Amino acid sequence: MSGSFKRLVEVGRVVLINRGIDSGKVATIVEIVDHRRAIIDGPTTDVKRQVIPFNNVVLTDIVVKGLPRGIGSKRLAVFLEKNQVVEAWQKSAWAQKLDARKRRSNMSDFDRFKLMRLKRQQRDIVDRQVAKLRKERA
Repeated sequence: MSGSFKRLVEVGRVVLINRGIDSGKVATIVEIVDHRRAIIDGPTTDVKRQVIPFNNVVLTDIVVKGLPRGIGSKRLAVFLEKNQVVEAWQKSAWAQKLDARKRRSNMSDFDRFKLMRLKRQQRDIVDRQVAKLRKERA
C-alpha cells in the first residue's frame, strides 16, 4: 500500500473508542454507514453493536482480514478469537501505555512515594556501575 494514509476506514478495522460510555475499549468496524459514521461491534470487549461517529473513535493498525460486511456478533466473536485480536491489542505499545497511564492515575500518595524510592535505588545502582566502568577505562 502506498500513499500518505496508513490506517484506512474499512470493514474489519479495529478501533479504540475515545468518547462515551465505552471509552477506552476496542471494537471492530462491521459496516460503514457513510463518510462520518460506522457500525461497530465488540462482542469480546463488551461493546454493544452501535452506530458511532468517526470523531469518537481512533483507528488502530489491527485489521481482521476476510471479515464480511454486516457480520453478526456471534460470528464476529469467532473471527476475533481466531485472529487473536484482543491479544494483539494488549501486546501493542499503545495499549500498554494506556494501561500504565491508568495504573499511575490510580496510585495513592504512598504508592508514588514507594515508586520514587525504587527509581532512586535503581538510578544509584546504574550510576555506581557506570562509574566503575569509567574508572576501569581510565
